[in-house]
Amino acid sequence: MSSALTVLPMSQEIKLNPGERIEGSITIANPASSTEDFEYVATVSPYNVVGEDYTLDLSANDATQIVNWIRIYEPEGSVKPNESKELKFRIKVPKDAPAGGQYAMITVRSKSATQEGEMSFGIQDVFEMGSIIYGRVSGQTVRKGEILGNSIPGFSTVTPVTVSYQVSNNGNIHEKAIQTLTVKNVFTGEQVFPKDDETNRFSEYIMPSSTRYLTRTLDRLSNLGVYEVHQTIEYLGETSDVTQVLIVCPLWFLMLVIATFIALVATIVRIFKKHHKKSKQEVL
Repeated sequence: MSSALTVLPMSQEIKLNPGERIEGSITIANPASSTEDFEYVATVSPYNVVGEDYTLDLSANDATQIVNWIRIYEPEGSVKPNESKELKFRIKVPKDAPAGGQYAMITVRSKSATQEGEMSFGIQDVFEMGSIIYGRVSGQTVRKGEILGNSIPGFSTVTPVTVSYQVSNNGNIHEKAIQTLTVKNVFTGEQVFPKDDETNRFSEYIMPSSTRYLTRTLDRLSNLGVYEVHQTIEYLGETSDVTQVLIVCPLWFLMLVIATFIALVATIVRIFKKHHKKSKQEVL
């Protein structure tokens, strides 16, 4: 089984109304490079995250009920090489569904993984991948959170360089945080991360009752240079702008500069002592 097999979309946001029945789907694609049919089993699990780095947790969670509302029409089947299959599901929302967020993951795994009790990604015939459902039940929701940090380093001896930010969500519904990055080479004026390039604009979901720490790698910087880095965070109507001059200097070059400086100082001191001794002798 090729590791190029995909399940799309990776996530989807669905608006839910109490008492409503909603039809949805995900797509399983078996690449042309595959040598056999992909036999799958699809299941639904509660989607949770743990910690600021959002470690995936698919264990039971009383806070989300949507797992009990979802029915997959064809939970087992197969997909031939170079073909795709639409896996349909239904969400039947109870009339008394609480307002706010409901989260689940539809997991597609190979039958071999299910039979062997293994969970892996693209290893021979063992495969597992999920599609996240971000449900938003209409009604009275609480939207509350803030930007806790926005950080850009001023100096680095290695590339790539990492920038970061931190946000909190104290409400009962997921929110989106948007990060925009621009980077300019101070000496050449080159726009390494252009201002109007949409690929430098990133959005991330922030789950209810959580704090998330996010990082982004600046992978287009040279090993030696000076850059002006600008990072903008937009979240719940709040905007945080930070601009920082970033000096990238490899350790060997830094050590060379320090050694040169020490040698220069030592030479100046030596010349000064020699001149001082000569002046003293002339006085005598």
